Amino acid sequence: MRLKLVPQETNWDFFSRSKLWLGISALLMVVAFISFMVQGLNFGIDFRGGTTIRTESAQPVDVAGYRAALDALELGDVTITEVFDPTFGPDQNVAMVRIQAQEGEEAVTGAMVEDVRGALTGVAPDIRFTSVESVGPKVSGELIQTAVIAVVLAIGAVLIYIWLRFEWQFALGAVAALIHDVLLTIGIFSELQIRFDLAIIAALLTIVGYSLNDTVVVFDRVRENLRKYKNRPLKEVLNMSINETLSRTVMTSVTTLLALVSLYVLGGDVIRGFVFAMIWGVIVGTYSSIFVASAILLWLGVKRDWSKPDATAGTQFANVDA
Repeated sequence: MRLKLVPQETNWDFFSRSKLWLGISALLMVVAFISFMVQGLNFGIDFRGGTTIRTESAQPVDVAGYRAALDALELGDVTITEVFDPTFGPDQNVAMVRIQAQEGEEAVTGAMVEDVRGALTGVAPDIRFTSVESVGPKVSGELIQTAVIAVVLAIGAVLIYIWLRFEWQFALGAVAALIHDVLLTIGIFSELQIRFDLAIIAALLTIVGYSLNDTVVVFDRVRENLRKYKNRPLKEVLNMSINETLSRTVMTSVTTLLALVSLYVLGGDVIRGFVFAMIWGVIVGTYSSIFVASAILLWLGVKRDWSKPDATAGTQFANVDA
């Protein structure tokens, strides 16, 4: 007996309220843009500059104890991560302490580093600072610029790829969905003021890939059905294609979310921001591949003068409940 999250045969009209769904998406994007312009992002140390201290001690790393000791110094954003390595000995317990750049300072001063050492000594008396590295505002500014370029280039590459594989209408629909996903993800981080660092940029690029994969599966089936049903209206073909791939889409999204929710609950504070971005991205990516990309394609239309059928077009496993 196989688990089915959706019926084997569905005939839902996904475009009966397409204007409503597009209106909701547009509203959410406007809210995200306003939030970004008004309160901005809560940038982490990667983008604001700061100091990274690598500590080592014979005692096990007490992240909560380290954090409580440093809270009294009022250093602002402090991230504490335990480092695991199979080459470490039993008495080699390593942690990374990241402290944001202080107001008016290029990085954390030497005196402040000594204050940090004194505070952590109260938790682990034998603690040693094996390295102290600083990231200045100039470097952090370059990281922001590089991150923006990476996201823009990824979306641009998707535009070219879809254009070459399908038609330009498909490409614009896919890119509109990707921009929708990226803006809503940035918006939720701005609205909730969750720390935004390089890990979130990695999550954004992963979301772009995930959303693209979902959209391409739907578009492959659309192209296949356009060749098969040349006289049917485009809206009917789109509905048919989405229904045929719906089981695959839902099963992929649900199984991915199960893993991500487990990581969010059990993974700890270090990766929680990244996992939250991925959870949100999977949800909006699944939504956009159906209600944004396909709706844009319906609005733009697509040529129907296929010269000959293509037996290899489409994704033959799209409706498998694997």
